[in-house]
Amino acid sequence: MPAPKEFLEYVDNKADLFIQRLSDAVAIKSVSSDPQCRSEVIKMSNWIKDQFSAVGVDTELRDLGKQNLGGEELPLPPAVLGRLGNDPTKKTVLVYGHFDVQPANLSDGWGTEPFKLVIKENGQLVGRGSSDDKGPVLGWLNILQYHHECKKELPVNFRCCFEGMEESGSEGLDDLVKRESQSGGWFDSVDCVCISDNYWLNTRTPAITYGLRGLAYFKLMVSGPARDLHSGVFGRMVHEPMTDLVILMSKLVDVNGHILVPGVDEMVSAADVEERKMYEGLDYSIADVDSAVGASTTLSSDIVEVLMGRMRMPSLSLHGIEGAFYGTGAKTVIPAKVIGKFSIRLVPPQTPDNVEPLVRKYIESEFAKLGSKNTCVLEPEHGGKPWVGDINHWNYEAAKAATRAVYGREPDMTREGGSIPVTLTFAESLGVNVLLLPMGRGDDGAHSTNEKLDRSNFIEGTKLLGTYLYEIAALKK
Repeated sequence: MPAPKEFLEYVDNKADLFIQRLSDAVAIKSVSSDPQCRSEVIKMSNWIKDQFSAVGVDTELRDLGKQNLGGEELPLPPAVLGRLGNDPTKKTVLVYGHFDVQPANLSDGWGTEPFKLVIKENGQLVGRGSSDDKGPVLGWLNILQYHHECKKELPVNFRCCFEGMEESGSEGLDDLVKRESQSGGWFDSVDCVCISDNYWLNTRTPAITYGLRGLAYFKLMVSGPARDLHSGVFGRMVHEPMTDLVILMSKLVDVNGHILVPGVDEMVSAADVEERKMYEGLDYSIADVDSAVGASTTLSSDIVEVLMGRMRMPSLSLHGIEGAFYGTGAKTVIPAKVIGKFSIRLVPPQTPDNVEPLVRKYIESEFAKLGSKNTCVLEPEHGGKPWVGDINHWNYEAAKAATRAVYGREPDMTREGGSIPVTLTFAESLGVNVLLLPMGRGDDGAHSTNEKLDRSNFIEGTKLLGTYLYEIAALKK
């Protein structure tokens, strides 16, 4: 059952209004990892609540407690829960999204102010959060606005859960989901879950995602001297923390992406012939990778191997060193303490709990080999389990039908390389099918400079999410 023609026309007619609302949302600097922006994230919680309340959704701000961030106790931004409809003859769909964003500064290399939405001549809507994830969250709002203003009954019972800590580990959300999944909770009697917080594999072909990698994030601290030292005075006199750290981090992963921590790669079985065929059928090429990253740097010329590296294999990435000299000039200090940051993207059967002991044992062994008098401490940070859904479920059939109706083609069925830890929490707590139905393209640059969402993807993506609800409704309760 495709969406009504009136709905599709409404979305086209209201496109400029929808884009202005996205601009308003982008202007709120809701960076969850920055203590200075916590009030902005809370402001965003209230903004989202007000917007959804205005289109008839029964909404509530749910307190998630406190967080210690950088030695400061801060309130966690409240989650926004919403519900509309309670018809037992209709299916109940829960949608999830987040309204916090990654840090962004003009000095990072942005061509425009990150928190001012810029509409380019080619249709790109450039601004932090435009694609990840404010655009998709507002896609749901656009759909509800049509039904509210035009006094049209929504084809399903609608539930929503929007949070402001996804970019910082979704702190506090798991417990909330588990509580509200119980009898009488906000998510009681939900039939399926839809998350729009990822992207097409390329810039051409819409996708439906049935798997996500998990995450294990680590901080590796090496310290020694009581204070920073002058390298001309103390160089070659003392063990230097930076030297130890660089050696240790160099032993975590090789130049071909193989994880050097014993036992981590070995947890994952090799793909069989049938599984490889699934990857061979995806609309993706080495040229697509080169275009997305702006250089020819793939680990293999075999696109199947490259895709499996993103979707079904773990990866270890080095993210940076805190406490080291950063900037222009030629500062010659020996840092007293440095912290290396790295993470492992996990796939089944890996979890943060079964990977962390392997990393700890390996780091302790390698540090002992250095014979250094410095101190080395490994600190696990936030993490999440991987997730793989059942693509043979009616939820996926509805999403495929909606994709065909809006885009006129079959979607790519993908597993995503990123992590949304709460996905598995929804699946396990509710015991229902979960899928990811992306709005944005593979070149949107989420988490990067000049993040964008194409105007066509915002508008057609709104139609897609709305049509998905109608296709769900076509399935008998």
